[in-house]
Amino acid sequence: SLQVLLAAAVCNKSGKTLISRQFVEMTRSRIEGLLAAFPKLMSTDKQHTFIETESVRYVYQPLEKLYVLLLTTKASNILEDLETLRLFARVIPEYSSGMEEKDLLDNAFQLIFAFDEIVALGYRESVNLAQIKTFTEMDSHEEKVFLAVRVAQEKEAKAAMRAKAKELTLKNKEMRRAGGGGGGGRMAAFGGGGGMGGGSGVGGGGYVDTTPTLTSTMPEPNRARPAAQAAGGGKAMKLGSRAKQVDYFVDQLKEEGEQLVDTPAGGLGAGRAGSSAAAAAAAAMPAAQREAVHLRLEEKFNCEAGRGGGVSNLELTGLLHITCANEDAVRLHLVQASGPRARAVQVQTHPNIDKKVFQTNSWIQMKAAGRGFPVNQEANVVKWRMAGDDEALLPLTINCWPNQAPSGSYEVTVEYELTPGTPRLENVLISIPLPQGAQTKVNQCDGDYRVDARKSLLEWSLPLIDPEENPTGNLDLLVGGGGASEDSFFPVGVMFTSQQSLVGIDVDKVVRLEGDSPVKFSVDRRLVADNFRVV
Repeated sequence: SLQVLLAAAVCNKSGKTLISRQFVEMTRSRIEGLLAAFPKLMSTDKQHTFIETESVRYVYQPLEKLYVLLLTTKASNILEDLETLRLFARVIPEYSSGMEEKDLLDNAFQLIFAFDEIVALGYRESVNLAQIKTFTEMDSHEEKVFLAVRVAQEKEAKAAMRAKAKELTLKNKEMRRAGGGGGGGRMAAFGGGGGMGGGSGVGGGGYVDTTPTLTSTMPEPNRARPAAQAAGGGKAMKLGSRAKQVDYFVDQLKEEGEQLVDTPAGGLGAGRAGSSAAAAAAAAMPAAQREAVHLRLEEKFNCEAGRGGGVSNLELTGLLHITCANEDAVRLHLVQASGPRARAVQVQTHPNIDKKVFQTNSWIQMKAAGRGFPVNQEANVVKWRMAGDDEALLPLTINCWPNQAPSGSYEVTVEYELTPGTPRLENVLISIPLPQGAQTKVNQCDGDYRVDARKSLLEWSLPLIDPEENPTGNLDLLVGGGGASEDSFFPVGVMFTSQQSLVGIDVDKVVRLEGDSPVKFSVDRRLVADNFRVV
């Protein structure tokens, strides 16, 4: 039998189950029967805190008025089980405001999420309490830095706009003051007295100021400016047209590295397209034409690789979804390519899927005989996970070589190499940090590049990396000034998408349960690098 942890539960002294989390496939009746038998098996005269039956082992620990209980196989290591039990006992007070039954029920989902960080697929994860809190909080330092930088940039832009508005207002006043002396003779006829020739002064409502004044620090692109009207045919002086102000701000943003797109509206707000929008467009992938049976296969890749080699925190998670447009009962055949990635993958079916059939011949079908998948409702049927520290699991390797020249500048070479067995990658974006204020010159580049001066980044983009056409490539640049060091060019960020599975999982056929006649189906495959960095 496998050495696995079957379930974790919290119950009261009378045996009532408050929280239960199963880590392997178990029927509801079985887990309820095992938990109901626990209080009957306990004995007050025993000194140890475990009970063995013919099929399972109960490992428990009192926690005030409650019991923390683990269900394991008899072949599991009791010392490791006790260590795991102690970690569960430490986690519960962290996520519950008290140790009463109501407190645990109010925080049941937080506790279950924490339990899932301790055990995965029946095996203990190598985590401590601090790591569990970090994982469940999902707090991103990079997101905080990004938000702080964005707020600072917005403040700087507003300050620059206020300064420009003040400058334009002062120029306005000076021009009006300079033109005020000669305006009397020309405007005299607008008033109640005085003739055309004498020009003794301006009459009672005689002068109409048509000079535009800045009342806002940000021009509004969609607001039409009303035309100034004056009595008679006179024209007042007009300063600093709105178009010139917009051009000034557009030029300023272009100097800072912001990408702008021309639109018919011509407004500043309508013309700006940041790098986030570009990244979203790059990540967009064509959807498959849907058939009556539509499958969606999605994978997310996360990894942190060392600049000198080595891999840490490598993880790929995948899900297979199915949507059926009719009530015909069908089954799917799952295939997987061979290789180091296939050996590192753990595949798990949904509890409603017939696990025995899947393990025997890789067919995915409902456990209930003759029953089909839900109609017009997307259902998750299989999930998989790949983790490890082998560099062969990486989709591609990135090497960044900064070498300091005698002049103090840095010659930087960035290389990529597609790992054998990796499908072709699309929308590849490699982001290399640059020292603040440094001068950058690109000598050679396979693909395209863009220097973002505001974010101090060089973005190297490749629309496609194909195993046959361009499995390797490099970028050579010269960076001078800015107080550069080797650490200035790390971490290197990598983003990509693909329309194939990284671990080679796919569905090759769909047939009806009755008669095994083939059924047309469509597949939407999507692989995304969620967080891939070289540090």
